[in-house]
Amino acid sequence: MKRYDLRHLHDDFYDRMVELIDKGLKVGEVGIFLFEVGDFSSIQKSADVIKETGHDLMNSLKFNEVDWTIVVKKVDEKVRKERAEKIAAAKAAAEKAAKEAEEAAALKAAEEAKAKEEAGKAAAEAAAKEVAEAEKKAAEEEAKAKAEAEKAAKEEAAAKEAAAKKAKPAPKKPVAKKPAAKKTTSSKSKAK
Repeated sequence: MKRYDLRHLHDDFYDRMVELIDKGLKVGEVGIFLFEVGDFSSIQKSADVIKETGHDLMNSLKFNEVDWTIVVKKVDEKVRKERAEKIAAAKAAAEKAAKEAEEAAALKAAEEAKAKEEAGKAAAEAAAKEVAEAEKKAAEEEAKAKAEAEKAAKEEAAAKEAAAKKAKPAPKKPVAKKPAAKKTTSSKSKAK
């Protein structure tokens, strides 16, 4: 077991840690690495680096308020290659799944856009149909109102005509004309 202090490297200790594991430790040997925590991202990143190199992360502990330790066991090349292949396969599968998910999302978005467009067209057609029906109904109502107005006007004219007939006196019988009296000349007219 070997102990390495990497605190002086601050947040740039990852390459040195991998170098020390590869060159400073024997297969099956354990190394303890001490590093400065900083913003805590270095903790997860150090675990990820160990996983990527194929070695065993045995432990990860808080050392004090500002420092952290990880315990790593070096593995042989065969195990490292197997793990690297698994990691590469997992990355490829993850990338493939992400690509498929992206394509599926794009296809779904296209289908939703098409459905919205069709729904918009259907709504526009329905609205146009409603407008046409409303216009037809209005025209029918207008024609009906016009017919009713004409009927009322005819009835009013007929009523006026009937009233006029009632108010008009019956035609008088023609009066027979008396023959005009003959003019007689009176004595006075002769005297003149």
